[in-house]
Amino acid sequence: MYVVNGIAYAGTNENDKKIVNVAPLDDMMMILTFSSGEKRLYDATQLLEYPAFRPLMDDKIFYSPVIDHGVVTWNDGRIDIAPETMYENSYPYEDKESAIV
Repeated sequence: MYVVNGIAYAGTNENDKKIVNVAPLDDMMMILTFSSGEKRLYDATQLLEYPAFRPLMDDKIFYSPVIDHGVVTWNDGRIDIAPETMYENSYPYEDKESAIV
């Protein structure tokens, strides 16, 4: 159940994307785990065209993400990106462990 504008709905709100885990990889790739349990692969190089994200070129910053209320942040919260944007610009990811049945 979820509530929007005081109205309760059954099920889950598909628009309420939250990130619960982030794993930075080489080449500015990231594995994101969303609150739904879905894992997605995100290429952060696409952010570098925007000046606000250029500090991510520093490995010390890129490899130190923090999740704040479901949002990936860097550099003490000075850099962040909406989880909905990360979802829309990422690809389904299935790790080897979950692929074994």
